[in-house]
Amino acid sequence: MDLQYSEADREFRERARDWLVDAVPKQPRPAHGAEAASFDRAWQRKMYEHGWAGVAWPKEYGGLGLTGLQQVIWYEELARARAPHYINTTYIALMHAGPTLIARGTDAQKAFHLPKILSGEALWCQGFSEPNAGSDLASLKTRGDVGNDEIVVNGAKMWTTDAKYADYQELLIRTDPASERHKGLTWLIGDMKAPGIDIKPIRTMLMDEHVNTVFYDNVHIPLANVVGEVDKGWSTALSTLSFERGLGFIGDQLELYERVGRAIDLAGKTRLEDGRFAIEDDGIAQRLASLKADSLAIRAMTLAHITESDRTGDPGPKGSLMKLLVTGTHKALSETVGEILGWSFLEFNGDRTEHPWTYDYLWSWVFSISGGTSEIQREITADRLLELPRAR
Repeated sequence: MDLQYSEADREFRERARDWLVDAVPKQPRPAHGAEAASFDRAWQRKMYEHGWAGVAWPKEYGGLGLTGLQQVIWYEELARARAPHYINTTYIALMHAGPTLIARGTDAQKAFHLPKILSGEALWCQGFSEPNAGSDLASLKTRGDVGNDEIVVNGAKMWTTDAKYADYQELLIRTDPASERHKGLTWLIGDMKAPGIDIKPIRTMLMDEHVNTVFYDNVHIPLANVVGEVDKGWSTALSTLSFERGLGFIGDQLELYERVGRAIDLAGKTRLEDGRFAIEDDGIAQRLASLKADSLAIRAMTLAHITESDRTGDPGPKGSLMKLLVTGTHKALSETVGEILGWSFLEFNGDRTEHPWTYDYLWSWVFSISGGTSEIQREITADRLLELPRAR
């Protein structure tokens, strides 16, 4: 791997940094709800109108067609400017659905959906997990009865992020009633405004209704909305998961270093009960130093991973290892900040802007589940990366 930035890379960083100086929204992003969805649409639209949408998307689909390294630079500059990144209501559309359609969709599906995704006009949610099929995705039960020109869907999906504000859904269902496990599944584009869809919010410890249960009662979806082939949706789902677990969390990986820096600054100006600044406590200082080293290691691994993905065209299983490392470091950082802040860390009214570190701590538990639990990431790492033998 070439550790030197090219002239084109440096020029790209300067342009991105210059644009973000004035472009970053002056008001903080609302923590949740319709206001957050509206904020995300507006920010995505602004990036689209100024030519910054879809940094790594191919040019023929409206993106910038830049290298993986330049995508890293873009995320680094987003973190540096404290700009919104894609872990919000636009995330599924930009990092899951869009890349899946580029890789597996029909020309008609690409022409209709990709511009809407890039411009922020259309938000997406994911309909994969179910009440009894979360991490074990292959055991899903939501069924689809295939007709001449449509599929009629019945069942339920669980933990559906931002379903209330989504326009479309990447929906995985079982279309062969006699099938088991990975066979007989179909990946569909679901219209969230279709008759028969009922969305029930789930209130979480973050004091929001970020996730939802979605019920399907004879929901009619055109066969033209199938991505890939009927009954062969597991292959398409693996494409989606490869994007999610491959580079889908790159923003979090690169923002982590900035977050550690803010924690170190906080420790330098926050006094403990004994009157010392937190940074003067040897235990806290050692943990912060270790976290900074971990964040630097994660950044280096991210650069290596993105370079390999550029070369091979395949993100591979290393994304699971990266997600596991980021999740653990994120949680450890939040716990250390909790020790720095003391009792005030326990104050939380649901407002992310008022209590950002407490929100991040609570979110760290969500992060260990979303996109595949840490246990699943360990299994993928052991099986596909380390090639360890399975237990008998």
